[in-house]
Amino acid sequence: MRLPLVERSLLWFGLAVVVVLPIFYDGYTIYEFGKILMYALAVLGLNILTGFNGQFSLGHSAFFAVGAYTTAILMEQLGVPYWATIPLAAAVSFTAGFLFGLPALRLEGLFLALATFALAIATPQILKYDGISHLTGGVQGIVLATPYPPAWVDSIAVAVSGEALSVDRWKYIFTAIVVVIMFVLAQNLIRSRTGRAFIAIRDNPLSAKTMGINNAIFKSACFGVSAMYTGVAGSLFAIMDEYLAPESFTFAEAIKFLVGGVVGGIASLFGAVFGGAFVLYVPNFSDTIARLLENWIANPQGLSWTVYGLFLIFAVYVMPMGATGLIQILVRKIGVRR
Repeated sequence: MRLPLVERSLLWFGLAVVVVLPIFYDGYTIYEFGKILMYALAVLGLNILTGFNGQFSLGHSAFFAVGAYTTAILMEQLGVPYWATIPLAAAVSFTAGFLFGLPALRLEGLFLALATFALAIATPQILKYDGISHLTGGVQGIVLATPYPPAWVDSIAVAVSGEALSVDRWKYIFTAIVVVIMFVLAQNLIRSRTGRAFIAIRDNPLSAKTMGINNAIFKSACFGVSAMYTGVAGSLFAIMDEYLAPESFTFAEAIKFLVGGVVGGIASLFGAVFGGAFVLYVPNFSDTIARLLENWIANPQGLSWTVYGLFLIFAVYVMPMGATGLIQILVRKIGVRR
């Protein structure tokens, strides 16, 4: 399956922007851009499962936690360098997703959503369990070491710009490298025979089975791949924030991923980037507007969530196919007028 020209162009434009950003920004701004990329990767994981395979999940915050705590435990308990924890977190997350996907094969639609919802609700409580608190830190969480750039990277930075890289700028560069690699792999996956099998199962499971596709294996594999992407995002989250606690992986995080996927475009790679920006910036923007309205509202409690809900309704109404779908429609209309 070849991606639409518009989406391929947006992806390459996005990659160019990712490369250029560290030149102009540093500090908290570049940290926020890194968070967008991290959320984009988590949303992409859900998009692979829901958009390209037709399985619905409300529990991807659990796999986000698996990746994050794998990185944290490897760093703090075993002294593994932060960069080396990424592939290990990916492997653990893939295994967790694949194993969860096997029994979930008996469930579809709302029943699968309910099972994944239960997983999301249970995860923070499991992380607080005293029996594993020596690994997870329990309710206190885990404080991680700062991910300083390697010496050779600093040497290159000094030679090029005359100054060493700041930690925030290096976090962004490291996150961008991982995210770009994962997006390229996702594009190749969707275009491969495996990706076409995922899509065939989504479109018509019976026809896919008739064509010789093993629905059970491919659906479980897709669950594993989806969990792997979200787990790698969780690993980057741990490295960027340098602190983990069970409250970071509540059901609200799973809803964030779902919102990002729907607003960006549920079967779109570029849409994951737009969704990542939406889930990071729109809540903050809603808080700002809510503070401005507090002087005119008698009971401002919960006003921020009201504003956020209105933004979400507006986005879904204006972009029923997500941001990518809206861009494709506009491009087609411009082409017709010409």
